[in-house]
Amino acid sequence: SMRFVAVKSTEQQAVLALHRVRQGFVRERTAQGNQIRGLLAEFGQIIAQGFAPLRQRVPEILEDASNELPGSFRRLVQRLLDHLNVLEAQVDELNAQILAWHRANAHSQKLEQIPGIGPITASALVASVGDAAQFSCARELSAWIGLVPRQHSSGGKERLLGISKRGDVYLRTLLIHGARALVQLAQLHPERYKWLAALIGRSNANIAAVAVANKNARIAWAVLAHGKPFMANYSPTLNPA
Repeated sequence: SMRFVAVKSTEQQAVLALHRVRQGFVRERTAQGNQIRGLLAEFGQIIAQGFAPLRQRVPEILEDASNELPGSFRRLVQRLLDHLNVLEAQVDELNAQILAWHRANAHSQKLEQIPGIGPITASALVASVGDAAQFSCARELSAWIGLVPRQHSSGGKERLLGISKRGDVYLRTLLIHGARALVQLAQLHPERYKWLAALIGRSNANIAAVAVANKNARIAWAVLAHGKPFMANYSPTLNPA
């Protein structure tokens, strides 16, 4: 009854190494930006969230002589900004390498056709899952990622709780982030995403994003296991017998 992890090829390990290093640089970039924003806030210089306002406002603050910032502090912030730019360049370089691998892999390109899955998520799924036949059904892959609900059922009454959050944190994060983009599109264009718009109306945006991520994981299994391209209007054919 024991289940074992499938052995990954050297190519899969190399691609996953790119993803892990990129994730580390993204985490450091976020921390560095928050540190710069926090230090400037102590001197009354408030910067909006996001990297675009940070890159635009910090040079303006450093060049403004009327804010009375000490010279040593200006040099310190400039050093931190230079480090942030280095991290940004590292992330861009790794993104280019992952995109190049994605364009050379047929399975990854098939997954990109699924709404809510881009090159980063598609390449991570292919490199992590490998042979989708190791999962007997789509729900096993979704449970392996940690997108299925926890159960607290007894006495014949089913009670479904939130997602288990067990499994691959990185894949789950990528799928949910991609699903959030679809949720925003459904809120702007409900006529194009009727199923998702109805789900948002019944629950909320966060629950809808997790539901879309779960659905995309199951679609990804079907695409990888059966080797067929994604079809938006696909309907299974029933056997008359």
